Amino acid sequence: MQDEPRPAEILKAISVFLRGPASRESGQHIAFQLRVCANAAEIAQRQLDLAPAEEAAEVARLRALLAIDGDLPALNRELSKRIREGAITLETPGLSEHLWATTLAKLAVDQPTYSGYRAALAERAPPKET
Repeated sequence: MQDEPRPAEILKAISVFLRGPASRESGQHIAFQLRVCANAAEIAQRQLDLAPAEEAAEVARLRALLAIDGDLPALNRELSKRIREGAITLETPGLSEHLWATTLAKLAVDQPTYSGYRAALAERAPPKET
């Protein structure tokens, strides 16, 4: 689902920073870096929480769209190849929906408070019954 860095890489970087510069220094720069660490930890947590379901949904969409089986990296390579070759375009049924769903899943991890993300979610939400 997400691109690099993976949660393990994020958490390792946070650990290295907290055991190193953050434990020896103080000041505005370290305070800023601590906020960056907190944000990174929250991203890693959201990815751990959301990735399994979102990746399964992405695989299912890709299998239906491409009519082949495979794991997520292989399916994404095939999708990229078909787009590059012109075999699949935005007019292909399911492609636009897949790209939107994948983008929204990534934003749910990376920038869940981003106004554009919130607007896209509201736009895609089913109408409320009255």
